[in-house]
Amino acid sequence: MPWQRLFEATARLPSGQPLDDWYGALLDRLGEVTPFELAVLGGKLAATPGLAFLAGYQGALRLLWPSAPQSLGALCVTESRSVRPADMQTRLSGLSLAGRKDFVTAGDAADWLLVAAREETDGESPRLALTVVRNGSPGVRVEQLKPLPLMPDVPHARLHLEGAHCERLAGDGWDAYVKPFRSIEDLHVLAALLAWLYGVGRDNAWPQDLQLRLLALLSGAAEVSRQCATAPAMHLLLAALFAQFRALKPELDAAFASGPEDWANLWKRDQGVLDIASGPRAKRLEKALAAMGMA
Repeated sequence: MPWQRLFEATARLPSGQPLDDWYGALLDRLGEVTPFELAVLGGKLAATPGLAFLAGYQGALRLLWPSAPQSLGALCVTESRSVRPADMQTRLSGLSLAGRKDFVTAGDAADWLLVAAREETDGESPRLALTVVRNGSPGVRVEQLKPLPLMPDVPHARLHLEGAHCERLAGDGWDAYVKPFRSIEDLHVLAALLAWLYGVGRDNAWPQDLQLRLLALLSGAAEVSRQCATAPAMHLLLAALFAQFRALKPELDAAFASGPEDWANLWKRDQGVLDIASGPRAKRLEKALAAMGMA
């Protein structure tokens, strides 16, 4: 991680433009970066927590799939509020996809879509493949959904697939992609939002001790990013980062309350994004502690 770039005073990229334009401008500003650098430096350049989230999400996708195109992408797993393979109806037959995905982050702006689909034959246990389709290709239709109260600047979409031609990625869709992405996304989004907070703190002269602790969390996140995403140690270290971050809440609340109202309103609206996956994250921690004999 080139930390000096984080410390430099740089103007944020303006919000209010199409997400693919914003992301293109971000890549032009950053140049060639690693997935973790994309999350951190993109988070600091974001004008809103939602755009910081987008930078972290794109970084996570690129760690999951290093061959990802430069353009915006999305992972499509959820069906009827479930990510369990047994609950999925989307099917892969040959290289053709049919089905629906209900919650696709920035789906309308995404150029490419990673789609989890079942591929087992009759009588077999559910088995997933991860495939790639291009937005706008024959049989691929993205339905824009109404913005949510949380991060309304990063809308979600529903994906409809009707005989869509795809590319199948190597490996098991669950073990190699969907399962590890949960922790990869948690880490990169946390790092992006920490960088956003650090940038806001510098611009508004927050207490130096608070700024330093945000940097300490970012340095810890850099170490966690080197760990295997399915290893118990990674889940334990990730939980430690979130615990440290939660402990900063009173100081962050006080810092926002003492500064411009616009920043405080943005954080009040969007900070809940870090709580969305708290349940699954707690279960992974419980399993990790048991695996290491620490339960």
